[in-house]
Amino acid sequence: MNKWECLICGYVYDPNNGDPDSGIKPGISFENLPDDWVCPVCGAGKDQFKKLN
Repeated sequence: MNKWECLICGYVYDPNNGDPDSGIKPGISFENLPDDWVCPVCGAGKDQFKKLN
């Protein structure tokens, strides 16, 4: 699974870690995050993220 970086603040969503503060368990890919999920650091929407290679 790919990591995704927030273009606003640089936060990296790593599916191996999930986002426990938002109730996202490890193993959830970025594509499968809820549509209303936002960056836990700056609040940017999913459309403000880019896939890291």
